[in-house]
Amino acid sequence: MKNILVTGGCGFIGSNLVDMLVQDRDHNVIVVDNLVTGKKENCNVNAKYIFDDIRNVFAENYTSSLLKDIDVIFHLAALARIQPSFERPNETLDINTKGTALVCEFARKNNIKVVYAGSSSFYGGVYLNPYAFSKWQGEEICKLYSEVYGLSTVIARFFNVYGQRHVRTGPYATVIGVFEKQMLANEPLTITGNGEQRRDFTNVKDICNALIKMSKDMWKGNVFNLGAGRNHSINELAHMFKKDIKYIKVRPGEAWITLADISQTQELLNWVPKVSLEDWVSQWLKENMKGE
Repeated sequence: MKNILVTGGCGFIGSNLVDMLVQDRDHNVIVVDNLVTGKKENCNVNAKYIFDDIRNVFAENYTSSLLKDIDVIFHLAALARIQPSFERPNETLDINTKGTALVCEFARKNNIKVVYAGSSSFYGGVYLNPYAFSKWQGEEICKLYSEVYGLSTVIARFFNVYGQRHVRTGPYATVIGVFEKQMLANEPLTITGNGEQRRDFTNVKDICNALIKMSKDMWKGNVFNLGAGRNHSINELAHMFKKDIKYIKVRPGEAWITLADISQTQELLNWVPKVSLEDWVSQWLKENMKGE
């Protein structure tokens, strides 16, 4: 039986990954999450949990029987999203960069594979905002540990992930989550700028399938783009919801276009995203807007 550790396993992507992992009875799943953005209602009864900050859990003086004999770490814990990072740059850098260094050092000492959740914000420019910079630094730390210590690390660059449990409210809300909230409240859909910015939207189930594939081989800092390989404008997305639109001022620090080149991911992982954005939105409307 493999012992698998998921940091950030109470969050949107992490909890979906935990659910998928526990379906395999050969996996014993342990989760570390400080519940700042993760939620207890996302917990899976078949996993074991440490509710603490990764900077505490992976410090040298921390002890827990749950951290013994780990085979793989999926490192998803982070202070996420671009806009909040402008207000909390030091904390963003500390959690996302120092936290990743602590995870890699723990992995080095215990010979554990690391699957690191990077970000497509890399392609917009690593100096565009503190979040992009911090996630890129996390990638570089993984590569350093692979080059210097031979640690097996692999990096997943997420594009715009959506699906079950994505955030609808607050500074960490996704655009699809915001649209859903506005639909349920019978409000117009708010779009920043002119709505012609384009995003590569990828379903969380496809993301989790790729992460699991990435954990099964030995890698040395390899980077895989996890996206759909096609993008939509925010206007196109809004029209799928068939609702009135309200345009608001543009937000700083965000890339104009995201589009994943997934050719290497398809070739080396034998992975193809299966869930289409149009089908997912259509199904959501059927299930949630029956009276409309």
